[in-house]
Amino acid sequence: MFDGITRRVVCMWFPRLASDRALRARPTDGAFALTLKQDNTERLYCLNPAAQALGLGRGMPLADARAFCPQLRTLPANPRQDARFMQALRRWSTRYCPWVGTDGVDGLVLDVTGSAHLWGGEAGMLADMAARLERAGLSVRLGLADTRGAAWALAHYGEGVSVAPPGAGLGAIGMLPVAALRLEPEAVTGLQRLGLRSVADLAGTARAPLARRFGPDVLARLDQALGARAEAVTPQADPPHYGVRLTLPEPIGRQQDVMAGTERLLAALCDKLHAQEAGARVLCLTLRRVDQASQQVELRLAGPMRDPARILPLFQRGVDGIDAGYGIDQLRLEAVQVEPLPVQQLSSSARPRGGDRLEDLLTRIGTRIGLENIQRVLPADSHIPERAFVLAAAAWSEPDSGWSAPRPRPLILFPPEPVQAQGGTPPKRFRWRRMGLSTLRAIGPERIAPEWWMQDDAWRSGVRDYWRVDTQEGRRLWLFHTPQSPGWWAQGEFA
Repeated sequence: MFDGITRRVVCMWFPRLASDRALRARPTDGAFALTLKQDNTERLYCLNPAAQALGLGRGMPLADARAFCPQLRTLPANPRQDARFMQALRRWSTRYCPWVGTDGVDGLVLDVTGSAHLWGGEAGMLADMAARLERAGLSVRLGLADTRGAAWALAHYGEGVSVAPPGAGLGAIGMLPVAALRLEPEAVTGLQRLGLRSVADLAGTARAPLARRFGPDVLARLDQALGARAEAVTPQADPPHYGVRLTLPEPIGRQQDVMAGTERLLAALCDKLHAQEAGARVLCLTLRRVDQASQQVELRLAGPMRDPARILPLFQRGVDGIDAGYGIDQLRLEAVQVEPLPVQQLSSSARPRGGDRLEDLLTRIGTRIGLENIQRVLPADSHIPERAFVLAAAAWSEPDSGWSAPRPRPLILFPPEPVQAQGGTPPKRFRWRRMGLSTLRAIGPERIAPEWWMQDDAWRSGVRDYWRVDTQEGRRLWLFHTPQSPGWWAQGEFA
């Protein structure tokens, strides 16, 4: 009781949240399930009612499920998208009350104290919730009680929409199983072995023996459900929205005016980013014309940025290609992708970052050919020459100075090319690419063995003995000899 008002809590449970979300995007008839790889086995993750009616259950191996139901249709589960969908449902639920929090991965909890009269009472509010969610294609179970624990018990173990009258206490949940108190499975099994199967049985048992045997958690959950111990409903704040808008009193059409409006939007957006210690990686400028058509300019940055002076010139190329038509009356700028960019401590002797100009250059080139087409070479953990490096997009990788090799490596590396050699090891004279060459100096050998765990046809012949050969003709080659099947090959050239 608070100022004469009884606290009332609603618990929403979505027993088939993942499958309902998938079926909203791709409806299908018949048995359907989402699968997730667990313990190196594909298992059923979430099922629709048709699949459950056929005897399938969550956690069943997919192979067994197909043996029971060959017509079962499946899709891979995506828990990350399910979490985003749950956040969307949380924001939607604030239409009933401002105090909304998540309850696990498939539930919501609402503190509707003092809000039910806006919907004509508790019955009208619950009916509106159930009707709207049903129209959205979502299965939901609703519970309403004085405490969060009791509302959770009614939603998970009640009948559809379950309501406990104010002050009902134990009478509302007494007949429910002890699992309705949100206990661990081990505790539930232990209580059932003692003959304590319902909440009423547990509430009527001496507390001291229970605490000694099961610890304090069982009694804490019982007290929370009955209201003897407070349990808060913690709302979640909405994530920051990095978007700004400018509506113009008169339409504009010149590129200079569009850039001036973009400059104003960038200043406001970068202030938001600075307050959150974040930087934008992808920006989207939307220009709405007076005929309601819209054009977009997307800017992909090579690194997180929040400096308007650096970002504004990068929009020039995209803005020059805009068709203003009869005029533009609204500009909207949004940071579509954001990354952390913490504030750095600077001293009087600190020098400006040299990487800023490199990121600006990568962004300018990336707007023409695409950021993913600008690549850098990074070291890889392999002693095989052609596997000792990887190509990565420069915008999403950092330079690595960890290059290490037991011997110098050639500047130019190419697939092995046959060499016609004669006269010892290394050869005194050999022919390569139709050129006759004579050995002036040779350094080696460096034996490199194949990586047996990798499937590479080029290295299945066995070990290679590499030599650095300087020729009298000026060519500096990297040759190798294969002892198991005698032969010489050229694979690189030094500068």
